[in-house]
Amino acid sequence: MNQTLAVWLLIALALVSANLPFLTERVLTVVPWKRGSVAKPFWLRLVELLLYYALVIALGFAFEAALGNPFVQGWEFYAITFSLYLVLAYPGFVYRYLFKRHPALRGS
Repeated sequence: MNQTLAVWLLIALALVSANLPFLTERVLTVVPWKRGSVAKPFWLRLVELLLYYALVIALGFAFEAALGNPFVQGWEFYAITFSLYLVLAYPGFVYRYLFKRHPALRGS
């Protein structure tokens, strides 16, 4: 795998994984959330977002180690990449919490 493919694959994976907690009611996209008719709480979505971020970072480090010389990263790297990851999660957040679905417009 070349470096360009690895970068684009990592970006695509980050985009998909950042939106998964907001698009599904399953915990980590596997375990169904069984609490009656109550939707998955926001704190659980944030925990999932952090776990997916850790998975993407680990995969990025694996790509870096496989393709060349890995570099040591400071806290600034994690602050910036997490901020970018939150920006990638914005469409899922908007769909879940800000997009109003009007029952009258659905056609009874």
